[in-house]
Amino acid sequence: MHVALLRGINVGGKNSLPMVELVRMFEAAGCGEVKTYIQSGNVVFRSENVAGLGARISEEIAGRLGLRVPVILRSAVQMRSAVAKNPFVKAGVAAELLHVYFLGDAGSAAAVKGLDVERSPGDSFAVVGREVYLHLPNGVARTKLTNVYFDKALGTVSTMRNWRTVGVLAGMMGV
Repeated sequence: MHVALLRGINVGGKNSLPMVELVRMFEAAGCGEVKTYIQSGNVVFRSENVAGLGARISEEIAGRLGLRVPVILRSAVQMRSAVAKNPFVKAGVAAELLHVYFLGDAGSAAAVKGLDVERSPGDSFAVVGREVYLHLPNGVARTKLTNVYFDKALGTVSTMRNWRTVGVLAGMMGV
């Protein structure tokens, strides 16, 4: 099983993409057992070959709807690892304060070291591989730890999910 995490779909009434159409795109790309979770671009599916799939789906969305939507993929093994490695869960932080940025590519060691730990006082983050774990007691709407910040600083693209959604997606994948 795999999950596709689309960035910026159906957020605040923008970038509207019907989930039924998204399912059809994945099925047309040869994926099976395609399921979506909520309306914000979470697709769980089975596929033997995901090489280039994220780019193909992104291009399909652009062609059909004129939307530029990054698609980040994780396998069940990668999702299991992402769930297991959250340092804030290990520290007993309440789940409703936790979020994760899933990165398209891992940032270099120098880029990670250069991140500003004081950027958003009260909030904290930890970079582990291709995930940035967030503890946001100030709330997601007030944090300065945005995807724009991490994308620029790490030279990649990211998409955020709250910890509850991560757990649901992991469950849908059998993790």
